[in-house]
Amino acid sequence: MTKNELFDRIVAILHESFEIDPSRIQPETRLYEDLDIDSIDAVDLIVQLKPLLGRSLQPDAFKSVRTVQDIIDVLHGLLRDQAA
Repeated sequence: MTKNELFDRIVAILHESFEIDPSRIQPETRLYEDLDIDSIDAVDLIVQLKPLLGRSLQPDAFKSVRTVQDIIDVLHGLLRDQAA
């Protein structure tokens, strides 16, 4: 899955699960400051992302995530590692 495909999936999840207008979501968008995604919402988001990998996601992988691009980078890295 490409980074663009991951971005599109993340936008869809944020829109469907948190009713965030897709026009507000860009790679540099900050989760907490710009989208009001708090820690409870972040756990929910991780659960929603699990099907992209087909396995459990470790919350530790997301400790440094602050922006939508950070999510894309973490998921892309996990997918790359999984393929290797």
